[in-house]
Amino acid sequence: MAKIKNYIGQFHPIVWVLLIGTVLSRGAAFMTLPFLSIYLSRHMDLSPIVIGLTVGMSPLMGTVGGFIGGHLSDRFGRKPVMLISLFTVALVYYGFTVASSPGWFVLLNALNGLSNSFFEPTAQALMADLTDKEKRMKVYSLRYTAMNIGASVGPLVGAYLASTSAKLSFAITGTTYLSYAIVLVILLNKFIVHHTGQSKKVVSFSNAFSIIKSDKALRYLIIGIILVNMGYVQIDSNLPQILEGSLENGIQIFSTLITINAVMVVFLQMPISHIAEKFRLMQVMVVGAIFMAAGLVVFSFVTGWTVAILAIVLLTIGEILIFPSNNMMIDRLAPEHLRGTYFGAAQFRKIGNFLGPIFGGYLLSQFQGQIMFWILAITTIGSVIFFSAGNKSFMKEITPNRQETIRT
Repeated sequence: MAKIKNYIGQFHPIVWVLLIGTVLSRGAAFMTLPFLSIYLSRHMDLSPIVIGLTVGMSPLMGTVGGFIGGHLSDRFGRKPVMLISLFTVALVYYGFTVASSPGWFVLLNALNGLSNSFFEPTAQALMADLTDKEKRMKVYSLRYTAMNIGASVGPLVGAYLASTSAKLSFAITGTTYLSYAIVLVILLNKFIVHHTGQSKKVVSFSNAFSIIKSDKALRYLIIGIILVNMGYVQIDSNLPQILEGSLENGIQIFSTLITINAVMVVFLQMPISHIAEKFRLMQVMVVGAIFMAAGLVVFSFVTGWTVAILAIVLLTIGEILIFPSNNMMIDRLAPEHLRGTYFGAAQFRKIGNFLGPIFGGYLLSQFQGQIMFWILAITTIGSVIFFSAGNKSFMKEITPNRQETIRT
């Protein structure tokens, strides 16, 4: 019991609230969003390109919104940005239940991406604000694990609702986000949270953008992640269409793959992260990109359960190596008073989440799924060039002189 208390006590109560909220909200989101392309294909009779555009609107808006939201949280505080974002996401999912045309789905999914992009970097920055530096890697790993605990349950429920009542899944997700927002309102009022950005120099939006633009290591990191995301996002956009169209039990295989992906992350995140800590972050991300590309190649040969499971295992190992390391890298690059801005700038990686479904949808409509996976595997491997360049730049720039330059 004493060990449990000590473990819980190492993090601020708000950090635990955010972790628990991540489990619930991500579980609800994974119950709906992975099946959005199937819902649109069945009920709207849209082409793969239009479906890709609709699914991609969320990350497109997230690309712009993340930087703005992160900067606003540095200037005006984490609390208002987080709460407004959560309440808006709840309204979006309620809107999905009554949407009846493709235009409404595009608009609502765009608003969904914008609101989430405000919330995510702000929540990450707040967790860093409230956590000692030596414990932040553990917090980022716990957060990523929390995301996947929710993702391990959501798809199973979503697969059932996708064939019965998709609109019910939208309503459940909206209610979950609404409840999350209400709990945060209560607890953020109970615990007075001051983030470090408010006690330091506050820069203007234009100055913040200039600082980000001049950070070469960050720029390489973002470009590399964009390429990775173009491949990874196929799991949520074009893979379900391919499996449903080519396999009799495609939806069941797809929902099981997402669950396997999430369960692997839950159980392997910490041990793999422990091994990865012995290497440089960029080197870990290079290895992760290779595993992810291998998973995409194997997906091109899927004819049943065995090959599909092998593909998701390879892709998941790459995911575990890349994404937490990416967050830790942002944390190391960011000055304290610009932490929200840096985490917001990292949302530019969602350009890949926007381009991936559209590019993949084009390849799928013009050629076939196998060609699509091969080309996107090559695209993912291309990230290695930028991760390697970023590693060199990081080792040169992460010096006291660099930090002083950024701060001034």
